[in-house]
Amino acid sequence: MSSLTGSVFARIPWALGVPSLLFLAVSGCTEIPKDGPTGAEIRARAEVTVEAQGSVGYVLAKLSPVVVSALRTERQPPARFSQLARYGQAADGRIGPGDTVSITIFEKQSGGLFIPAEAGVRPGNFVQIPPQEIDRAGNVTVPYGGTIRALGRTPHELQRDIEEKLRQIAIEPQVIVSLGERSSNAVSILGDVTTPAYIPLKPGGLRLLSGLARAGGARYAAYDTIITLQRKGRTENAVLASIIQDSSQNIQLAPGDVVNVTYQPRYFLNFGATAAAASTVSVGSGAAGQSGRRVTFDAENLTLAEALAKSGGLLNDRADTRSVFLFRYVPRELLEQAGVEISNPAVADVPAVFTLDLGQADGYFLASSFYMKHKDLLFVSDHPSVDLVKFMAIVRSVTSTARDAVGVISDIKNLNGGATVTVR
Repeated sequence: MSSLTGSVFARIPWALGVPSLLFLAVSGCTEIPKDGPTGAEIRARAEVTVEAQGSVGYVLAKLSPVVVSALRTERQPPARFSQLARYGQAADGRIGPGDTVSITIFEKQSGGLFIPAEAGVRPGNFVQIPPQEIDRAGNVTVPYGGTIRALGRTPHELQRDIEEKLRQIAIEPQVIVSLGERSSNAVSILGDVTTPAYIPLKPGGLRLLSGLARAGGARYAAYDTIITLQRKGRTENAVLASIIQDSSQNIQLAPGDVVNVTYQPRYFLNFGATAAAASTVSVGSGAAGQSGRRVTFDAENLTLAEALAKSGGLLNDRADTRSVFLFRYVPRELLEQAGVEISNPAVADVPAVFTLDLGQADGYFLASSFYMKHKDLLFVSDHPSVDLVKFMAIVRSVTSTARDAVGVISDIKNLNGGATVTVR
């Protein structure tokens, strides 16, 4: 044991060794641990234009009524159906491939082709042909009428053709054609619905919300539900909340449409001196729960003030109330409306940092009017005094370690009968 101890503290005078150890430990700390950059560092490195050397230049803009007003248009979910997706027509009742038809033939009196002359043999003056599916050639078969073209025709057109075929061999025949299962005029509703469904379209048509109701409705909140429509090789998305609020988005479903319902909660990222970011417990809600640094909206729209509240608020022993920052990419034209000049017109989305001073009362009013976006990054910087507190904690840790080491050496000397420990 004496050899091991001597290798660590070889002949260092203890009156000089403890201060030396403290100096070496402190001088080796080139940077105090922290959760992110300080407010002064963010402000000092801000650039209005984007550099082409690979580094990310960003715009620093202080939140003001002008900035809040210019960015207010971003509050609504952007996903909406275009004019092309809105264009659709209800099933027109024409017979398609795979459809099933039922044919009923009436005769005016008995003794004809289908009605026997003997009374009491069978009731009624009609005969019903078993339902049949339209074959690959698009035809149906009628007894004594032969093969008749049905594909692309309405039931009324088909029944007139059958009557014409039977007119010479039956007694004033009249025909009724009714459609059964309509495989060619159906839509599929899949995903996060209660009961995925394959719904045949009737001539009266079916709108999107009615189709969702037929499938049991969406399983999650409307503001967290994305509706994906596949139509004629094209795919478009819309937020269910927008469809409910805007009747023009409640589109007419067309034959062959595929509707997929997906749960996609919007969230923002939270860093720095807030309660949620400093803790390890789960906050927010969702199917799998969210960590303290990833917080879901849980509403159709969320203001910056509400986001700070959902994050647990600022830590009063760490946070710099003058250094609340929001990071996002902003369309160049919106920044220009806010009075920010962008020198590079080729940049469509500009990295922007919005700063908020909650040390003043008007900062809370601005935070209550500024709306969050999906994947925003919220950062609250530490107060400059926190670095001093962390430095003092390191000093206390080093001195405590040195004090413990002195106690160990003292114990070793006592075990050796007071002999001095040296290294050979």
